[in-house]
This record gives sequence, structure tokens and C-alpha cells, in this order.
Amino acid sequence: HIVLAEVGGAGQQKLKAARVLVIGAGGLGAPVIAYLAAAGVGTIGVVDDDRVSLSNLQRQIIHGTADIGRPKVESAGDAVAEINPHVRFEPHAERLDTANAARLIEAYDVIADGSDNFATRFLVADTAEALKKPLVTAAVGRFDGSVTTLRPFETGEDGLLNPGYRSLFPEPPPEGMVPSCAETGILGALTGLVGSLQALEVMKAILGIGEPLVGRLLLVDALSFRFETIRYKRRG
Repeated sequence: HIVLAEVGGAGQQKLKAARVLVIGAGGLGAPVIAYLAAAGVGTIGVVDDDRVSLSNLQRQIIHGTADIGRPKVESAGDAVAEINPHVRFEPHAERLDTANAARLIEAYDVIADGSDNFATRFLVADTAEALKKPLVTAAVGRFDGSVTTLRPFETGEDGLLNPGYRSLFPEPPPEGMVPSCAETGILGALTGLVGSLQALEVMKAILGIGEPLVGRLLLVDALSFRFETIRYKRRG
């Protein structure tokens, strides 16, 4: 990083001073947490109330066989300490809901949402928008994934407010319409690919470099290895 002209010592100091909240320590959260720790992000908070199970290990790479049965935030904390002992790790062994969302999100600079259900995604997006926190949100299916960055509290080059999550999805789909990974399966390495893209967007947000995926949804098709970008605008 230090030899990158776009990062350098000043950029590394920005990473060190940053506070990032990762929602979920699962398939997406695992690579996000690992790469943010390796990058030297100063404080990483993780929200997850689940425990490690055998079926997780095919994709959740910060957890190992010896961690089965442990709270994921504990296992994630050990992984972060192993990667970079200088990172401050803040575990939140609770499920993000309407009662704690504002308290958790307000304490961080950038939010990375790797949750696996629309109810949480909408709650995170609405709360981050209200608190004016940049949000990098990602999702994965069986062989596909998507990533976008949300800054709906800022205006774009056209002078209009940037789109929010509800510009993509006005309302959550009916419960049960979108099956979970546990129900349909998922190719493990896909979560590593999409999670790494998500971590990269978080680092760009901290460093203020490049063109973030604001108003752009990056779609990944792992079977054809096709990457497409769809532009979207604010509704209303």
C-alpha cells in the first residue's frame, strides 16, 4: 500500500483511523473481515448472533473445524488477531434489528452488509441512509452475486441525490420467494470473489480513490465469468 501513489502513507493512516462495521461473519463477511484486517483498517466491528457449523466451512474461510459450535464473532475475532494483531476488533454477538440498528451503525464510518435476508438489508440500508453512513452492500445466489455502494445522502454530478437501496428494490419480496443458500446451495469460492469486491469498495470509500459503485450495480455470473454493470437512479 505504501508504494501505491494513490494510497501511500497518508492513505494507510486513513485506513488505520477508520471504523468499519461488517454485518454478518458468513460467506461474504468472512473475506471482507479478512481483507480489511490485512489492509490495516484500525477498527472492525462485526454483528452476528450465529455459531459456526460444519456446513459453513465450505465458504466461510475465517472459521475452521476447531471453531464448530463457537460464536462466529469469537472465531472472527481470533482470525483478525492472527492476521493483524494491531486491529481493534469489536464483537457484537446479537442480531441486528430495529432496536439496535441505529446504535450499532452510528458508531462506525463505513458499513459493509453481508447479511443473507432482505429484512436485514432493508433495515441496514434505511438506517445507514438516515445516519448518513456510506454502505457497501452485496448479495450472492447459487452462481451469481452483486455489489453496489450506497451514498443516498449525497448529490451526484447532476446535482441530484444519489439513489438508495429502495431505488433498486422498492419493497422486500414476499417471505419465502427468495430461497436461502442453505436451501439452494452455493459455490463456495463465489462468496470469496464477491466478498473481496465488497472489501475493495469499502477500502475505496475510506481512501477516497477511484469511482465507487454509486448508482451502479455490479453483477457477477460465475458460470460464464461475465461481469456486467447496471446503472440505476433515485426513484421519485
